Amino acid sequence: MRIAEIFYSIQGEGELTGVPSVFVRTSGCNLRCSWCDTPYASWNPEGPEMNMDQILAEISRHPTQFVVLTGGEPMIAKGIHELASALRAAGKHITIETAGTIAPAGIACDLASISPKMSNSTPSVEQTGPWHQRHETTRYQPDVVSDWVGNYPFQLKFVVSSPTDLEEIESLLSGLSVEIPPHKVLLMPQGVSSEEIYARSNTIVDLCKSKGYRYCARLHIDLFGNRRAT
Repeated sequence: MRIAEIFYSIQGEGELTGVPSVFVRTSGCNLRCSWCDTPYASWNPEGPEMNMDQILAEISRHPTQFVVLTGGEPMIAKGIHELASALRAAGKHITIETAGTIAPAGIACDLASISPKMSNSTPSVEQTGPWHQRHETTRYQPDVVSDWVGNYPFQLKFVVSSPTDLEEIESLLSGLSVEIPPHKVLLMPQGVSSEEIYARSNTIVDLCKSKGYRYCARLHIDLFGNRRAT
């Protein structure tokens, strides 16, 4: 399995914000988000091949039961089901951070952190050439998202660039085959710096208050900035 990085930090987003966790970032992605903050795991995948024993040994070095499988898109990583099964056998709590474009297929998971990609994520033709259309046709798979939320504890995390994104979010939610409680919908400001995030935060808080959605901060950006291994 190609691994961009494995590191020990605190969860910066979502329901487990602040919880010390080991992050296993797989390298490779089936999307090309225009605002991607981990291009070394998506646009230009980096990192060595690691076998299961090496990955598990690195995880075991850290004093926490919480493990986050992230990317890139971890669900396309070769051996991800086997890794999740090994983590379950070791008694770990498993969060999978996914765009929700790949079906879970029974993978071991304690929290599915699903981040469906909206139109604000689509790169321009000038930026990516053929990836523009590939991303646009792949970025949202309602049947796959419904599979995840119907079978796992979940949170739905949307990256919000402007208030106009709310209409699209509600359209995407209405297309799912399961009803989503509002508090399971997280709105996260788009940005890779505290300044960018705070510039959008008040508007997004107002959107959350109007709909009962949950505001999703990015604590790791505040604490460490936009850098690797955080």
